[in-house]
Amino acid sequence: MAITDDATSATTKTTTLTTPAKLYGKDLSEYDDVDVESLLAQLSPEEITILAKEVDPDDNFLPPDQRNSYECTKEATGPLNRKQLIEHINKQAIETPDQPEFEPFVQGKVRGKKWVPPPRDARDIEAEEQIAIDMGEEYEHALNDATQEEIIDLAAILGFHSMMNQDQYHASLLNKGQPVGLGWDGITKSTQQKLFPMDPPNNTDVEESIKRVKDDDSKLIDLNLNNIKNISDEKLEQLFAALPQNEHLEVLSLTNVGLTDKTALLLAAAIEKSKTLRVLNVETNFISPPVIVKLVQALLKCHTIEEFRASNQRSAVLGNKIEMEITDLVEKNSSLLRLGLHLEFNDARHRVAAHLQRNIDRIRVKRLNQRK
Repeated sequence: MAITDDATSATTKTTTLTTPAKLYGKDLSEYDDVDVESLLAQLSPEEITILAKEVDPDDNFLPPDQRNSYECTKEATGPLNRKQLIEHINKQAIETPDQPEFEPFVQGKVRGKKWVPPPRDARDIEAEEQIAIDMGEEYEHALNDATQEEIIDLAAILGFHSMMNQDQYHASLLNKGQPVGLGWDGITKSTQQKLFPMDPPNNTDVEESIKRVKDDDSKLIDLNLNNIKNISDEKLEQLFAALPQNEHLEVLSLTNVGLTDKTALLLAAAIEKSKTLRVLNVETNFISPPVIVKLVQALLKCHTIEEFRASNQRSAVLGNKIEMEITDLVEKNSSLLRLGLHLEFNDARHRVAAHLQRNIDRIRVKRLNQRK
């Protein structure tokens, strides 16, 4: 009897079944229609508390004290006092004993893996050797024979902290083993100042100088009336009235002579007609900022003045408006090379300096062309 085995020709198929998620023996889909509010209403407060400890509601709108399971049973002690809180934390930290070490400390015993610095590159070592400072045999011999106190004192004077090791540095800070008057707290004697004699008084005869200006003396090129405080306004008016007719005076210095706005306006009118004046100095007087603007404006008509100084006047600060007016006038002046005025604002200083440099460069180029 022949038996045919069909199992050898059968095809085996593998089927993957997905088991639905279940909770307490039921599918999760069966809980969709359950009224959660009615179930919570049936629970007692103790059961709700137990449920809240096991479930953390993922709701950002709930405060943290209602989301976590920790409940503080202590009564409130009042508002937050940061100082008392920090003192309490420090007290708890001091009173809490340290955790005992499992292995006692032994001096000289290395615990764990000792750090070994990596080998340095030979090129770095050669570079350091090339820039090493050769102090010479005399200085090296002196430093080798110097005592610790002498090295500390020398480092304190020169500020070379690298000359000392750590023990010497801390000893210098505490002045250990140092004589009185040495070390960081020592008193350093200052260099004796040089005594310079006082400037001699200006003995220039004002009346004679005014007469020479009126007579157009060819030898009177530089007139210095600085620090002569007894010049009256009438004499200054006579001097300024004679300036337009003079054709030889080049330098006029009127520092600290008591110039006021009244006499300064006369000076402004005089320098407009001057033909040879190159340097005008009216520093340290009582000229107001608007009159200084008048003087700078007068320089536009006098094409010979190359240097004008008027700092240290009655008003220490000119102000933004006055400085901008002076800057605009200076930028229109093609002959002015130096200006002695304290300008507070950076814009005015930069513009004035740039324009004066352009005037200097233009005159230099003109001179070079004339030589060729």
